[in-house]
Amino acid sequence: MTIDIESLSLRELGALVAAAEQRKALITSRRPAAAVRRLLKAAAAEAGYTIEELFGDDADTAPAPARNTTRRKSGKVAPKYRDPEYKRLTWTGRGRMPRWLAAKVSKGHKVTDFLIPGLAKPTAGKTSTIGKRTVIKKA
Repeated sequence: MTIDIESLSLRELGALVAAAEQRKALITSRRPAAAVRRLLKAAAAEAGYTIEELFGDDADTAPAPARNTTRRKSGKVAPKYRDPEYKRLTWTGRGRMPRWLAAKVSKGHKVTDFLIPGLAKPTAGKTSTIGKRTVIKKA
């Protein structure tokens, strides 16, 4: 809920402040929900009932678990590209292109020139036709 304070008149602002103070007083005077929940459980147990018997199975007393938003970590991948001059410089083909390879590509080399022979196939680029359907017109 958003309220455009700039467009309110003095009377409307006063009413808004009064309503906010009343709401604040109501919230601060209430008992916390956890305390009320404990009282209800105790009263139900004293009468010989459980909360589930009184309110059904939907009355879950535990708070909802927080969602796990972390991404799964992908496994290690063998390198596909290697610099012929410096054998330690490798790239798996995932993520951004490393600086050493980008520099060589900008000098006129092709990425496929750096494929490790026998181990790797070229990584499909955005403009690649690998995996895309093609239409061939017959004349």
